Amino acid sequence: MTQINKNKDAITWETFSEGLWVNNPVFVMLLGMCPVLAVTNSAINALAMGLATMFVLLASTILVSLLSDFIPKQVRIATYIIIIATFVTIIDYVIQAISLDLYNALGAFIQLIVANCMILGRAEAFSSKNKPLKSIVNALGMGIGFTFALLCLGVVREVLGAGAIFGIDLFGENFQPWVVMILPPGGFLVLGGWLLLFDWIKQRQAKDEEQEGRANVA
Repeated sequence: MTQINKNKDAITWETFSEGLWVNNPVFVMLLGMCPVLAVTNSAINALAMGLATMFVLLASTILVSLLSDFIPKQVRIATYIIIIATFVTIIDYVIQAISLDLYNALGAFIQLIVANCMILGRAEAFSSKNKPLKSIVNALGMGIGFTFALLCLGVVREVLGAGAIFGIDLFGENFQPWVVMILPPGGFLVLGGWLLLFDWIKQRQAKDEEQEGRANVA
């Protein structure tokens, strides 16, 4: 029994990397699509939303893991939402204090972090069943994976739609921007492109692993 518990609590590379690749919140599980499509019209907005979401994810993960034994099962989901909403309120005021322009650009999507299924799902499926350190490592991987996905969209959309990255002009005055890329349809187009690329890479990896397995058997 002791050995089983040790294996359950062990922190491995997979604990961290799950959210980066295998179960990336955006490119695999398709979670948090509202901010993914709405605020990624620029790289800075994408980064800010990703970091804000990561903060809420990490903070709520720690608290849920610490309090999981004291939260009655009948009200666990409601309790998780209250915890998440508390940290969303904190990050909402922090962003508002740092930059009103950024706050206005992100709009209501900061408050909508409360409804992000990735955060509630981590609380219910992982944090409530594991110790704080392991939960933090897993949440960090998920948060980085989510931020990375937002940046993938934000960078492409800003470069093509405005000829800039993080507000820095790249191509000069003669560049003709693809205005559609910073409009809502551009979000769907870029997301579709990244999903295709992500799926192609995973299929290639699966084929390589299959061929390697056959070679080892032979």
